[in-house]
Amino acid sequence: MTQSLVLVTGGSRGLGRSAAECLAARGHDVIVTYLRNRAEAEATVAAVTAAGRKGAALQLDTGAVAGFADFAARLRATLRDTFGRDDFDALINNAGHGVAKPFAETTEADLDGLVNVHFKGVYFLTQALLPLIKDGGAILNVSSGLARFCMPGFSAYGPLKAAVDSLTRYMAAELGPRRIRVNSIAPGAIETDFGGGVVRDDRAINARIAQATALGRVGRPEDIGGAMAMLLSPESGWINGQRVEVAGGTHL
Repeated sequence: MTQSLVLVTGGSRGLGRSAAECLAARGHDVIVTYLRNRAEAEATVAAVTAAGRKGAALQLDTGAVAGFADFAARLRATLRDTFGRDDFDALINNAGHGVAKPFAETTEADLDGLVNVHFKGVYFLTQALLPLIKDGGAILNVSSGLARFCMPGFSAYGPLKAAVDSLTRYMAAELGPRRIRVNSIAPGAIETDFGGGVVRDDRAINARIAQATALGRVGRPEDIGGAMAMLLSPESGWINGQRVEVAGGTHL
């Protein structure tokens, strides 16, 4: 899929920004979405254009299904006006947030917020964008290592990511006739601002995770961005319906 066009949700920071930068370095044009921070999204676009590729940023609340039809219309206009085409090649469902609370303290509002973004958002945004995804393209859903192993405080987040893994297989089965392959990528703990930056900034937590990881360190954004680009490459064209954990061997 060299010189293809990829849409990355939540591309203003963290894994989304890393994905956009890695994809641009490998010859892809990139559209990113952002929730509130337009300036950071534009910084991602600047990095894409500095790599010699075309980029664009669009506002999107992935937790608000009612806004998806409007987003699809704005995306269609951007495809036409900025990229001179009426479709795109790959979708990375990356946008998300975390809730780190003990099971006994997690509220209905906490759970609803996670469901809206991490499951309903992925489900219905992908559905809304299907007419714009090119036949033979790809969808990559961002899961989590927490769907396989458990850490206290993530009783809502982890199971929802397991649901994303299951949804990925159903998508792959149903979109096969269009030759659209669908996989999920499951990062381990990564040094970003996710969850308030606790993995990045709390040295004790960072060291504890590194100790539980075969390669002896916590992940970095570029570890995941590079893996995302790899999973969208022609060399990965026969990988479909799979969960690929990118966690350095955490809790093996």
